[in-house]
Amino acid sequence: MTANYTSDELSKIAEAPMIVGMAVAMADLGIVSTAIEAAAMSKEIAGAAQKYPNNSIIQSVFSEEMLRSNAFKVAKPDIKPEEVQSGMVTDKAIAAVNTAVEVVNGKATPEEISEFKEFIYSCADAVANAAGSGLFGTGNPKVSPQEAATLTKLKAVLSV
Repeated sequence: MTANYTSDELSKIAEAPMIVGMAVAMADLGIVSTAIEAAAMSKEIAGAAQKYPNNSIIQSVFSEEMLRSNAFKVAKPDIKPEEVQSGMVTDKAIAAVNTAVEVVNGKATPEEISEFKEFIYSCADAVANAAGSGLFGTGNPKVSPQEAATLTKLKAVLSV
């Protein structure tokens, strides 16, 4: 059921949802809210294989077996403070998404690629909706204007 991907390709596939979540979190930074958003991101990734049991892309990277195997490593994104302030983090996330989609083209069905894109967006959405403004991230609205703008860009790129 899983396609054959190299270690480098697996890393590129895994990087896309992670950096997308990071881009949304960095759109509106807060100490407590960022921790809550990181937990939401982890939960989304941990549940991906169960949510998409027939998707070869997601199973190849996010199955429990693959997550434990250390078959690939995701490089720590090199993000500078000025990139956060300028919004370039979103541009880096979009580039990572495009790279991941290039990797899976020809190795997965169009339906699987579409689901993979949905999964990437669901990671961004989970982060955006995890914490709001206010004390300990409990305030409303949950999605800040900066996060909403990032989600809009990602939605357009992912065509979801």
